[in-house]
Amino acid sequence: MTASKILSAELLDSLMSDYKSPEDLIGEHGLLKQLTKALVERALSAELTDHLGHSRHGAVSNSDGNTRNGKSRKTLKGDFGELPIEVPRDRNGTFEPRIVGKNQTRWTGFDDKILSLYARGMTVREIQGHLEDIYGTEVSASLISSVTDAVIEEVKAWQSRPLEALYPIVYLDCIHAKVRDGGTVNTKAVYLALGVNLRGEKELLGLWIAQTEGAKFWLQVVTDLKNRGVNDIFIACVDGLKGFPEAIEVVYPKTEVQLCIVHMVRNSLKYVSWKQRKEVAADLRAIYTSATAEAAEQRLTEFEQKWDDTLAPIGQSWRRNWSRIIPFFAYPPEIRKVIYTTNAIESLNMSLRKITKNRGAFPNDDALLKLFYLAMQNISRKWTLPIRDWKAALTRFSIQFEDRMIEF
Repeated sequence: MTASKILSAELLDSLMSDYKSPEDLIGEHGLLKQLTKALVERALSAELTDHLGHSRHGAVSNSDGNTRNGKSRKTLKGDFGELPIEVPRDRNGTFEPRIVGKNQTRWTGFDDKILSLYARGMTVREIQGHLEDIYGTEVSASLISSVTDAVIEEVKAWQSRPLEALYPIVYLDCIHAKVRDGGTVNTKAVYLALGVNLRGEKELLGLWIAQTEGAKFWLQVVTDLKNRGVNDIFIACVDGLKGFPEAIEVVYPKTEVQLCIVHMVRNSLKYVSWKQRKEVAADLRAIYTSATAEAAEQRLTEFEQKWDDTLAPIGQSWRRNWSRIIPFFAYPPEIRKVIYTTNAIESLNMSLRKITKNRGAFPNDDALLKLFYLAMQNISRKWTLPIRDWKAALTRFSIQFEDRMIEF
């Protein structure tokens, strides 16, 4: 900014000559709002002058004789609340303002604020109240819906985008939400896929909504991943999702399906009182940190002998799922550590449950889809670094799956 464009102290003193309280500066009729109105209207007038080729009182210089034709009024919504402005018009109706478009009623960035509040789980009514409290502007429910509905096309593009050819690890999970469907409220399953790429970066691969969990729908999910370019997955970590192992074996026959250790432990601890939690967690850790599958099974037997009288469901769960747990022990420590310490999918699910727990039923699938999409985009912005210990894990992946790494 050149010296001539810097506001002088004299000008600032003049503007602030009547300042007595913050209300005089930032209030409903304060200086900032008046300045914004004046500057916007001055910019619109300058744009029209440029469009016509002559000033307000200058000679008409354009070939079609187009001139000014009064003004129209509109109200802009923004951080400053509601701002009434006058927009100049031309006789031919060819003037297209840039600073405030013809159909624009919201200041640039205002829609982003609505989306940000929606992504944090606020209902339409809560967003209305928040904008009224903070900015002093009334926003209709239909406006909020139209802003958020515009996200659906973005969701469709995101859901069909090409993916990388190889993901060493993919976590698949499902959470449930209530949706109105044909006059009744149904509980629907939202399927989530979180991949870890060769750089160790977490990447949301997609989300899908279905009536219930099952092999048929999981086949659709993994087929979608295949069609979008995922040629291979080394390890698929799942939380006992019904039908998934069978579905993935059809599309990715070389992929090893591993029951997520983090989920197993957390599901087990649901049965445990806070007083016993630390001791039970330590005994479970002795199982999944064993050097071999045989040693792990011995630790499981010891766990059952110690806890079956009071916590029998835990031992039963581990026994029932043992065939999907033991592939874990074939991996070297570097890969094991990545599998059981990477709990991003669980963290993601907890965040999604948090924003839906106070809601009733969603009006339709699209409402559920756009909330989850916006929330996941918000959450994933924090994933700025590769997962911990990834370089060591990648080295072992290169050895363990050498023939399949060559292709990529």
